[in-house]
Order: sequence, then C-alpha cells, then structure tokens
Amino acid sequence: MDDNVIIDLFWNRSETAIAEVSDKYAGYCHSISYRILHSSEDADECVNDTWLRAWNAMPPARPNRLSTFLGKITRNLSLNRHEKMNAEKRGGGMVEIALSELEACIPASADVEEGRLGEVIDQFLDSIPTRSRDVFVQRYWYLSSIAEISKDLHIGESNVKSVLLRTRNKLKQHLEKEGVPI
Repeated sequence: MDDNVIIDLFWNRSETAIAEVSDKYAGYCHSISYRILHSSEDADECVNDTWLRAWNAMPPARPNRLSTFLGKITRNLSLNRHEKMNAEKRGGGMVEIALSELEACIPASADVEEGRLGEVIDQFLDSIPTRSRDVFVQRYWYLSSIAEISKDLHIGESNVKSVLLRTRNKLKQHLEKEGVPI
C-alpha cells in the first residue's frame, strides 16, 4: 500500500493503519531496533511501541516520508530502552562507543535552536560522496560496528575508520562554517 494512503488511514483513525504499516515496515523497524538492542524480543517490543507512537503522533504530524518517520521513532525508543537496560554498566556498548565518536563534532542540543542541527547535518550529508555518506549513516544512525560496515560495503576496516575520521572532521568544519557552536 502507498505511504500516503497509510498516512491517510492514520489521519482517519482507521485501525487498518496499524496492520498496513506493520506489514510494510515491521522488518525495517525491527532491523533498526535489533542493531541497537541485540535482542529480538526487545526489538519486537520497540517496534510495537513505534506503531503506538505513530498512532498518537498522526495527527497532527503528517510525515513527508513515512519510512524515515517510523525509523526515527524506532531508533529513539530503542536508544531509550538501551540506556535504561545499561544504566549501571556504562562503558563497553556499541551505542556508547559510536556516540562518543561524535562528541567532538556535535554540539550540545541546548546550544542549537530546535531543528537547526538536523537541517545542517542533512545539508552536509547531501554534500559528501555517497560512499562517505553510507559509512557515516551506517555507523551513527544504524549504529553498525566497523566490522559490519566493512562487510556490508566490501571495504577494509581501516578504510572504514579513515572515512569516519575524515567525515567527522569535515562535519565539524561544516558546522563551524554554518555558525553552529561546537
């Protein structure tokens, strides 16, 4: 079913919307959640919570891209669950490692007006080569390990690390150029 039709079902408060969105996006959302949580059961719960959040958000929200909208909800729910599950044992998890890599080039959210940082990062991602963007997004959106990215993109792990370092440095320069405080 077309995404606009599914969104219309949400707006019309039709329970069919949940079944349709689940049929079309359950696998996509589950893969996002599983990469963060490494537990199929927890990922399933986050996916089910995604449908509830989408139901509560539409209306008033009318997403331009349903897949991105659902992926973002799933990712945030999964990160929140991961944080709760690992509150007492910080330090060794993939999420913490990946996000700590970005600390030097991403400002604290309080320093940036709402939505501006996302717009500037989107602009940056549109301006870099496809390979760099793919590596960056896999690492920091999907929270893939260096080994997973290497395997998926058929490049060496040292190449992945180099691309990430160069891309983070370019992102920092781009943010500074755009007047975003680091």
